[in-house]
Amino acid sequence: MRFIIQLCISSLAVMVTAWLLPGVEIENGNFVTAVIVAAVLAFLNAVVKPLMILLTIPVTLVSFGLFLIVINAVIILLADAIVDDFRVDGFWNALLFAVILWAVTALFESIQKRDNRA
Repeated sequence: MRFIIQLCISSLAVMVTAWLLPGVEIENGNFVTAVIVAAVLAFLNAVVKPLMILLTIPVTLVSFGLFLIVINAVIILLADAIVDDFRVDGFWNALLFAVILWAVTALFESIQKRDNRA
């Protein structure tokens, strides 16, 4: 149940972030595509991201962890390559998408946690 709630929150965050950024597009504003993007991002974050972090430890340490944002942008570009109806125009839009997606997801999760306590 927790995974389904997290997937719904991530899907909503993908929709909101794509709506906010002009360089990111979900074809036809389809929520099913947003769910697919969220699932692909979850898979890539679980499988590919740890490998990328392991391979880039020196750069991450030198940048005081800021390189992790670049890794997130690369993960989003990989999701763009995998999901047909999801389009990100370049690295900088992927970087902005990563940051805004993090903020929107954090906002939705805080709302969801607050509603669970009430």
